[in-house]
Amino acid sequence: MATHLNSYRALALQLSTASVNSCTSGRISRNQMLDSVSRIHTQIKASKAFIGSDLQLVVLPEYFLTGFPIGETTAEWQEKGCIHPNDEVYGALRHLAEDCNIYLSGSVYELDDHFQHLFFQTSFIICPSGTLLLRYRRLNSMYAATPHDVLDEYISVYGVDSLFPVARTPLGNFACLASEEILYPEIARCLALKGAEIFLHNTSEVGALSPTPKNIAKQARAIENMAYVISANSAGITGYAIPAHSTDGHSQIVQYEGMVLCEAGFGESMVAHATIHIGALREHRLRPGMSNYLSRQRFELFAPTYAQSIYPANSLVGTNPSRSHYAQQQQLVIDMLREKKIIQSISS
Repeated sequence: MATHLNSYRALALQLSTASVNSCTSGRISRNQMLDSVSRIHTQIKASKAFIGSDLQLVVLPEYFLTGFPIGETTAEWQEKGCIHPNDEVYGALRHLAEDCNIYLSGSVYELDDHFQHLFFQTSFIICPSGTLLLRYRRLNSMYAATPHDVLDEYISVYGVDSLFPVARTPLGNFACLASEEILYPEIARCLALKGAEIFLHNTSEVGALSPTPKNIAKQARAIENMAYVISANSAGITGYAIPAHSTDGHSQIVQYEGMVLCEAGFGESMVAHATIHIGALREHRLRPGMSNYLSRQRFELFAPTYAQSIYPANSLVGTNPSRSHYAQQQQLVIDMLREKKIIQSISS
């Protein structure tokens, strides 16, 4: 691959997901995951043949191998819904990237030998050589552990730079955003200030004809960070009582000035592909003017506000979390916000 590419094609591949929740053993769920990787491998090769050999980057949806835990305990989901960094499933994904000669991004539930009582939702980037280039653990989640929940120990193991990783590649500087994290501008901004130029957004979100919060946020994050957003959504998830196509559609690529370059309809689709002009993005960031938002930040003004704690760190240290823990913790935070008069009750 060239040392630098000013432009290339990227694809937000919209895929259906077969959940593993009904699998009765880890071996059965692994086999199902491997079958899914094989199917996706075929779809990517076919998509590249159609789009062209300059397709260099493919982003996959959130939950693309497993679906999400819906009633399982932590131990049950670790067994059937999670993979280890040395797992054969990762091996199959590395082979896919190498065989298709692409950068590949997706999101999985991952085990960690340092935190054996937990699992993390992890976005990854694999480069065309098959090497795992970047691992990003989701930082804001409603019903799963994050590095913030064991923050001090996590930093002691992996270092503070592991929280907001950016991969510098010949295609540009990549960073991952997971699902609803697109709604939290602080996460994208921290990544942008580490040099991120292209946000790879693995998501599984509502398919609606009206504007959705996440779709609005994709354009907002692109504009304010002067960055591309490549967002791959599910094409439905089977295996739940929830109607399968509640999460479907709107995979898209948003240009650094907020223009939606392409957008998929509903169902499995390779429609969301476009040319990434990394040279033009860099020129845009170097241009003085009102729309150069990165150069106009005044963080000293915001630092005192952001220094306060809202959702407490380290809340899962030494704890084997149940699903109820997260709702209880959120209620404690809401109560604290009310006591501080940051939010008010209806009767106030």
